[in-house]
Amino acid sequence: MFWRAALLLGLAALLWGLVALGRRFVERQRRAALAAPALAAGGLPETATSAAPVRVLLFSSAECQQCHRLQKPALRQVQAACGELVQVIEIDAPTQPQLTARYRVLTLPTTVVLDGEGKAQAVNYGFAPAGRLLAQIDRVLAQVRK
Repeated sequence: MFWRAALLLGLAALLWGLVALGRRFVERQRRAALAAPALAAGGLPETATSAAPVRVLLFSSAECQQCHRLQKPALRQVQAACGELVQVIEIDAPTQPQLTARYRVLTLPTTVVLDGEGKAQAVNYGFAPAGRLLAQIDRVLAQVRK
């Protein structure tokens, strides 16, 4: 009985350590993405023509079900709430390796919130609900209004 408990405790500690390492890795990637130089409008796909004070990059692919079923509807809610203050730009991750590497895209979907100067202000790996995106956009707009 003692050995089973010890084994279980050891496995739990190992699992906790792996989760902690994974979280640290993701946080380092996020910090590196936020530290990326500002992205000029010329570095975005041709569809990015708006002079909106906030741009949201959606990294997705044709095969990404979560992108199409969850993230795109959330971004439509964001667009409806913010109007012309926000431009959503879809990036096909497999065909845009430079942008994917620049923002350290680890999973699809990934959303990156850019200010009007093209500087990343928030990076979300995986699905980001509309409420979280709206809060991030509000922080960027608050900086613009200062």
